[in-house]
Amino acid sequence: MSWTNQSRVSNFLLLGFSIRPEQQSMFFALFVGMYLTTVLGNILIILLIRLDSRLHTPMYFFLSHLAFTDITFSSVTVPKMLMNMQTQHLSISYEGCIAQTYFFILFADLDSFLITSMAYDRYVAICHPLHYTSIMSQSLCAMLVVGSWAIACACALLHTLLLARLSFCADVTIPHFFCDLAALLKLSCSDTSINQLTIFTAGLAAIMLPFLCILVSYGHIGATILRVPSTKGICKALSTCGSHLSVVTLYYGAIIGLYFLPSSSSTHDKNMIASVMYTVVTPMLNPFIYSLRNKDMKGALRKLLRKKAHS
Repeated sequence: MSWTNQSRVSNFLLLGFSIRPEQQSMFFALFVGMYLTTVLGNILIILLIRLDSRLHTPMYFFLSHLAFTDITFSSVTVPKMLMNMQTQHLSISYEGCIAQTYFFILFADLDSFLITSMAYDRYVAICHPLHYTSIMSQSLCAMLVVGSWAIACACALLHTLLLARLSFCADVTIPHFFCDLAALLKLSCSDTSINQLTIFTAGLAAIMLPFLCILVSYGHIGATILRVPSTKGICKALSTCGSHLSVVTLYYGAIIGLYFLPSSSSTHDKNMIASVMYTVVTPMLNPFIYSLRNKDMKGALRKLLRKKAHS
């Protein structure tokens, strides 16, 4: 497909949410508050892990990268959505739409791989505690993060290159608040069978395979917990992975509900709500989940506040 065919489309229109004019200010303030909470909360997590030496462990190493990914993941879609709500200028350039799609897929996949790495860390900590330090070495942790970035970049690049081949000749209205890949394929007047096949195979590799790995990890963790004779041991084991399990439920629950359930059973409004759940709500809740349910994070926060109070 030559680039001259694609030059017929210079802009797309992002319809966004169906909000009545009198509710526009309320929803704008709500999403601004959620975005600021996401950014500031995740920055706080990164700072706490950086400043407190007790948090220099593999689990918090992965958590700091997850916090950074959550900030960038929300920043791919939310600022543009807020600008559209405020200015009613709904257009996005062709190049901007392709770039937004690339970074959206990149950070969505990266989130998935990092959450899986954290599940493996919890599996080793609970099922092989005596070998935890030797298994979860600095080199392995760095390799898992670098590998997550490499695979996520490759998946996003593959989808983007295949998308750039397509021609958009007719309707340029995207019924979403960001350039969703599935919505873009529906607008194309080219053959999208290769794109659909890639979405299916890459979706299995980047979403469902990590999700299955997490399930297997927690299956082993559950079996190990049941073999622990003391209630104290069970509570300690659950406390180390309760926060992570909450994040897994939020993230994969929204994605599976949006992309893997039959479309006939879900309406456009439900799709929008599910998208908001994993692009806005989940990154916002992660700092609260990891700070309120985690003694180490609460201790690091108290230590930082005391230091600021005495300075």
